[in-house]
Amino acid sequence: WIVTYMKSGTTLTQELVWMIINDLDYETSSKNPLFERCPFFEFSIMWNDEYKAYLAELNGNDPEVLEELKHVDAPCYEMAKTMKSPRIFKTHLPPSLLPPSLLETCKVIYVARNPFDVAVSYYHHFKLITSHEYYGDFKTFWQFFEKDLLMYSPYWEHIKEGWANRHLPNFLFLFYEDLVRDMPSNLRKVAKFLNKEMTHDEVMGLADHLHVDNFRKNVIVARIWKTKGVFNPEAQGFIRKGKVGGNKEFDDEIKLKAEKWFKENLAKTDIKFPEF
Repeated sequence: WIVTYMKSGTTLTQELVWMIINDLDYETSSKNPLFERCPFFEFSIMWNDEYKAYLAELNGNDPEVLEELKHVDAPCYEMAKTMKSPRIFKTHLPPSLLPPSLLETCKVIYVARNPFDVAVSYYHHFKLITSHEYYGDFKTFWQFFEKDLLMYSPYWEHIKEGWANRHLPNFLFLFYEDLVRDMPSNLRKVAKFLNKEMTHDEVMGLADHLHVDNFRKNVIVARIWKTKGVFNPEAQGFIRKGKVGGNKEFDDEIKLKAEKWFKENLAKTDIKFPEF
C-alpha cells in the first residue's frame, strides 16, 4: 500500500514501487496505465452521478468516454479480484481509516511532503480538476488548507499517524524531499524494504525513468483522459515541477503567517522534515 496526504509524491511513488516489485518491467509499464497497475482505493466515491452525467453529455455519449467513466465507478475491491499478486494500491486516507490488520499482512509505504509545497501543488490540482470547481486565488486556498477545510485534511494529523508507525517492520516512512534529492539511495531503501535486489545500473536507470522531466512526458503515468472536460485546459498539468521549495505563490504576507503556523504545529511533534 502507498499512503500519502494529497500531492505528496503519490504518482512518483506508485511508479517507483510498481517498477521495483515487477523487476523493472519497462515494457508493461509503457503499455498499461498506472491507475490500472496501481488502483486508487477510494476513487469510486470521488465523483458524483451528476458530474459523470455532465461529462457524458459534454462528450456526446462517446462509447470510449462512457467506458472510461464506467471505470471510475468500479470499486477498488472489484479491480483487486482480477489483479495478480503482489498487488499495489494507493490511498490518501490516513492509517487510522485503513483496515486495523493491514500491517499484519501488507507492506505500507508512507510518503510525507512539507506543507508549503503540498499546499501549492494541491491548489494547482484544484484548479486543474474541474470536479473541484475551485475558482479562487492561492491566498484563499491557503486559508482552507491551514484550517483543515480541504479533502483528506487535517494535514498534521495525517502525517503524525504515518510518523507514529515508522518503526514498525511492515511500514516504511519516506520524505518526498529525500526522494527527489537523492533518488538512487531511496530506490535502494525501498528495494530493501520490498525484499528486492537492484544493481547499480538498474538503480540509475530507474532513477532516470523517474526524473520529473521524463515523468511529465510519460502519458501512461501522467493520466491522460479521453473524457473532455475532466481537466481545465488553462491550468497547469497533472505532473508539474516536482521540485522542493521556491514557490512564488507565497507572497510576504502569506509566507509570514504560514511559517508561524508551521513552527507552532511542528513544535507539537518530533517530526523532523528535511530542509526545504
